[in-house]
Amino acid sequence: MANVEKVSVALTPEMLAVVREAVESGEYASSSEVMREALREWKRRRALERKEVEELRRLWEEGLASGPGRLGDMAAIKAEARQRFVEAQGT
Repeated sequence: MANVEKVSVALTPEMLAVVREAVESGEYASSSEVMREALREWKRRRALERKEVEELRRLWEEGLASGPGRLGDMAAIKAEARQRFVEAQGT
């Protein structure tokens, strides 16, 4: 690795045991490799979460732009949900 910087990371005994086991089993060559893999996964998961939030925002805006809903208030929404439930129970 060309440009690396050493940092110190504090881990709980349980986390340290997992890292050591991964190295001792041969799954990883070093604890640094375990940490790099964990950081890559963390970075990937954060990017995915950002995409999901962006998609939810887009859908929210799309819903708002589509105009008012056909049910006027929460009481009407609940009434329709109850009716659908009753109908589903009958089938």
